Amino acid sequence: MHVPDGFFDAPTSIATGLIAAGAVGFSLQRANREIRETGPALAGLTAAFVFAVQMVNFPVGAGTSGHLLGGALAAALVGPWTAVLVMSTVLLVQGLLFADGGLTAIGTNITLMGLVTVLVGYFVTRALLQVLPRRTGSVVPAATVGALVSVPVAALCFTGLYAIGGAVDIPLGKLATAMVGWHILVGIGEAVITAAVLGAVVATRPDLVYAARHLQQDLVLVDADGNTSTVSPDKPIAAKPAGRSLGIGVAVTLIVAGGVSLFASAHPDGLEFVGAKLGFESAAKGSAVAGSPLADYGVSGIGNAQVSGALAGIIGVLVTIALGLAIAKVASLRKAS
Repeated sequence: MHVPDGFFDAPTSIATGLIAAGAVGFSLQRANREIRETGPALAGLTAAFVFAVQMVNFPVGAGTSGHLLGGALAAALVGPWTAVLVMSTVLLVQGLLFADGGLTAIGTNITLMGLVTVLVGYFVTRALLQVLPRRTGSVVPAATVGALVSVPVAALCFTGLYAIGGAVDIPLGKLATAMVGWHILVGIGEAVITAAVLGAVVATRPDLVYAARHLQQDLVLVDADGNTSTVSPDKPIAAKPAGRSLGIGVAVTLIVAGGVSLFASAHPDGLEFVGAKLGFESAAKGSAVAGSPLADYGVSGIGNAQVSGALAGIIGVLVTIALGLAIAKVASLRKAS
């Protein structure tokens, strides 16, 4: 769902750019408390993992594909404000180095994938955790539903933006139906990936999952007369040193980017498919960095497509980790709001 240049007029692109800049600035102020609990390394790894998994398009039928957006997953892992920074990092790396998404559309992509999916996914997750049993395992079904809902909502927001400043005049009802319909299917894939990743992490290191650290079970107190009362702990589960776990995470991320991504579906994603069907795909313009040595997730000068793709993925992971870590470090040093 990376929006290219040309889909929206200049005022709309400028407006989403301002929204994105404001969201990133606000998140830099708010992420301090989240990052202090586990350190900036987890944020950098989360950014790299989302980057890697987004390289793996999965088929959703009828000649189209989808890929993880990752907002709900990131919010559950590192908290909503850090997740906005994580998603923005991923989108910046993709747009500037890999020509994935237009440069004038970076604000639009951050707004849709780095803000809408994070906030929708997180608030759905939080709402469900209020009614589910108070235990760390409840994070998985809650975030799974959040992930499922976040994708079609982002697609609907794209439709709303298109109604304001779309480049080609098309029936908005058809656009909304097609975008939401296809992205419900993409959302199912998003939910499956989110459930699998969170299930594995919660089962082994729940202290590294932001949403789980605040779900300590109530303490049952029994007095001398046998009367019972419950007390809810007011402090999150303390995060333990995560060096080995982070190392495993980096290894898995590199494997996904450098190996699994080579088996990604070649079909167009949901936005490209809808654009071709409804006739606005022709408005897309090539990225200004289309000549980048890493454009289209390949390393220029390497003739073997598999080696080129694997190397590009590995480079992307390393760059994303470094940038994500740096941004998280800056956020952790800022005074909490």
